[in-house]
Amino acid sequence: MKLRCIIVDDSAMQRIAIARLVNNHPNLAIVGEYSNAIEAKNCLKNNDIDLIFLDVEMPIINGFDLLESLDSPPQVILITGNADYALKAFDYDVTDYLYKPITLTRFEASIKRAVARYEQIHKLNEDEEFIFVKSNLRQRKVVLNDINWVEALGDYIKLVTNEGNVVILSTMKSFDQKLPKDKFLRIHKSYIVNLEKVQKFNSKNVEVAGRQVPLSRNKKTELAEALYNV
Repeated sequence: MKLRCIIVDDSAMQRIAIARLVNNHPNLAIVGEYSNAIEAKNCLKNNDIDLIFLDVEMPIINGFDLLESLDSPPQVILITGNADYALKAFDYDVTDYLYKPITLTRFEASIKRAVARYEQIHKLNEDEEFIFVKSNLRQRKVVLNDINWVEALGDYIKLVTNEGNVVILSTMKSFDQKLPKDKFLRIHKSYIVNLEKVQKFNSKNVEVAGRQVPLSRNKKTELAEALYNV
């Protein structure tokens, strides 16, 4: 198992030093190295990253500013030459912090902590059913129980979740075939609902996670029966 990681540091020498440690570690794989937070943020948008080696003191946008700008940051190991940042690091739930110059022993202890945290997170999620969908030219994991409903958008469909929407190129028919029939029901030509998220319904609408979606007249009986069996 390898954690996909990036290095973000404005010092080329420091990036080389960290990259050498990463490349020699069996549980790490470098995806990219960046000299500033803006380039790093673009990488995080387009790649699944497990771990960031992040320098705190960078020009324009520092390490803490970068973390504040991310909706759901991956694990972070802060790199700093200033011991005063250690306390602040806990406010950002970082996995660890390393003082410059980085020693091999301290580096390996940090990675051991990151691997343990990764395994704990994924063990909690391993019982959840999920599918992979292609969104924005990359594969994305979607936990089925996170989907509130699926909505048709022309040649695309939108997966509505509490964390935001995921738009993918697909027909409703083909996506419906991927979903477990005991948990999802197509209630309208343009809507599929997660039966566990249905709160109430009438002859025209279904309330799902606090929102109203339309119900086809000929689907009302089927929905009632499906909800009875959930």
